Parts: sequence; C-alpha cells; structure tokens
Amino acid sequence: MAGPLASDDASLRPERILELSERLSAVAGEKIGEIAYVNRSAKMLAINALIVAARAGEAGRGFAIVAEEFKTISTQIDVVAAALESQVRADLDELTAIGGAILGHLRGQRLVDLALNAIEIIDRNLYERTCDVRWWATDSAVVDCVAAPSREAATYASQRLKVILDAYTVYLDLWIADPSGRVIANGRPDRYPAARNTSVADAPWFRDALRTKSGDDFTVCDIQRVKALNDAPVATYATAIREGGQANGRVLGVLGVHFDWKPQAQAVVDGVRLTDEEKTRSRVLLLDQNHRVLASSDGKGVLEETFQLDTSGGDMASYADGARTIGYALTPGYETYRGLGWYGCLVQTAEAEKVSASFRAGVKAA
Repeated sequence: MAGPLASDDASLRPERILELSERLSAVAGEKIGEIAYVNRSAKMLAINALIVAARAGEAGRGFAIVAEEFKTISTQIDVVAAALESQVRADLDELTAIGGAILGHLRGQRLVDLALNAIEIIDRNLYERTCDVRWWATDSAVVDCVAAPSREAATYASQRLKVILDAYTVYLDLWIADPSGRVIANGRPDRYPAARNTSVADAPWFRDALRTKSGDDFTVCDIQRVKALNDAPVATYATAIREGGQANGRVLGVLGVHFDWKPQAQAVVDGVRLTDEEKTRSRVLLLDQNHRVLASSDGKGVLEETFQLDTSGGDMASYADGARTIGYALTPGYETYRGLGWYGCLVQTAEAEKVSASFRAGVKAA
C-alpha cells in the first residue's frame, strides 16, 4: 500500500505552497476579525457596567473597579491583536512571495526540460536523415544514373528510390540531380510529376552539396515549402553523388532527400508530456535560429510567425512575461549532427490566481 508521501499524491504538488498560504491568510484574517468583534462587545459591556456602577453610587464602587480593569484588559487585547495581525500579515506575505518564487522556478525549469526534450527528439530524428542521404548516395543505381545518364538508368534509379521510400515513410520524395541542377530521377514520379526536369541549380542545398569535400559531408537547409512537392514544407538534406560511390570520388551529381516535416514535427510538439489541463494553457513551439515558428502545438503561425524569444538567459532558460512563463532550449545537436541553431520552446499561461481577499477583509474588519 502506498504511504502518505507517495510521489503521485496530489497534495505534494508545488502549487500547494501557495494554496496553503492563501488558506492561512484567509483563516488568520477571519479569526483576527472575530477577536476584534468579541473584544468590541466586551468593551461595550465594560462601558455599560461603568454606567450602571456610577448610577449605583457607593454601592457600585467595587463593581466599577472590576469594569475599569476589564476595560484595560480589553485595550491590551486590542494591542495584542494588532501586533498579531501585523506579524501574521508580514510572515504570510513573505511565505507567499517565497512560495511564488519556488513555484515559478519549478515551473520554469520544467518547461526548459520539456523544451530540451522536444528539440533533442528533433535532433535525433534529423541526425538519421544525415546518415540516410550519405548512405543512399553510394547506391549503385543512384551513382549509375548520373555516371552514365540514360532513360533506362533514370527509370531504374527511380524504381530503386521508390523501394527506399516505401520503407522510409518519413520522406516525401528523393531527387537525383545532374551537375547542372536538373532533376533527372525521383522516387515518386506519379505523385510528384513536376519534380522531373525541375531545376534546383539555385537551391542552397544543391549548391552546397556540390561543394562538399567528401562523401562524409552533407548539407541541410531550413524548413521551406517546395512547389514541386505540392508546396509541402520539407527539410532537405543533400550530399554529392561521387564516382564509384567512393567517399573521395569525383562529384557526378547530387542526391536530395526531402523530409516530410509537417507530420513529424507536429507529432513532436503534440507529444510533449503535459497534463490535459496544462495543454489548454500551453503552446509548444519549434523555432529556427531566427525564431521563426517551424512547428506549433496549436498549428498557428507555422513558417509565418516570428516568435519574440528572449535568449539573454543563455542556451537554456526560463523567464516570466506577464502572466506567461516561457522556457526554451537551444539545440544541443546529436552525434555528428550539430543542429541548425533551432530552439524548443514552451509558452505557458499561469493558472487563474485565487485572490486572497479573505485575509485583507478580516484585517479591515478588525
């Protein structure tokens, strides 16, 4: 049987610090108010007793002494209650401030950890793409397609690329381009007929791939929409196709692999481990090095919005922005993949704060 300190005990939530502080404030205010009320009644009784004693003359002298003493005690109670109210208020205000600071730190650190986890998943995923493109560029069908161009070679290479695509469903298409930048074969000609004969000569991924020093190198571009792929957003990885498939062979062309960004990225931001309640007030983002939104859990602003992220706290940090807490983490890279300077980011609006008016109301009544 789980003990009273079980880790899943809801009473152990950090928010309980503020909840208990607010409850203590309410109870203290209420009880101090009750003391003040009872003491006012006692003062009235003492005053009435003095009046009655005065009317009784000599017979009421002893009663008057008791009433006066009772009045003095009541005044002392007022002093004690005022001191209690002052001290309790100061201590509870400090407790609330400390609790809020601790809660803010814990919430911020949790958001940072979740942001880091999200960007690490992306890094590991994209690292595999760097391995894929370098491996497939050595495939004999791919090499032959640019080494001895012909309709038959292009057809066979296209068939080979389709086999790869059937096994690797994270790609939209694979393109083989000749040295001039003309796409001469692709893996899904039926789905993307416009890809064939498209010129990618001006595409950064093509130009950079031509300049790679060996088959161990690759290039990658930021997320962009590609018209020939029905305007879908993709992450394109590329490397040079070299003679004989050798790492140091002469460059014959370029292989570009188009990673299907939208569903993969959406799965990452949707998969961040938030409670159902947190999801209603949280936004999970993947941002590029310029803070452009690459993916968003609410589906808004993708490739259009630039998020105002304050990175002055370093590679990983959290900060408050009004009622929001923002946690972020810069890509740490994975294995030989250094990343592209992207960020994982979580934006969370605070829970509706409970107004601790009871304590103030009690003090005012006192």
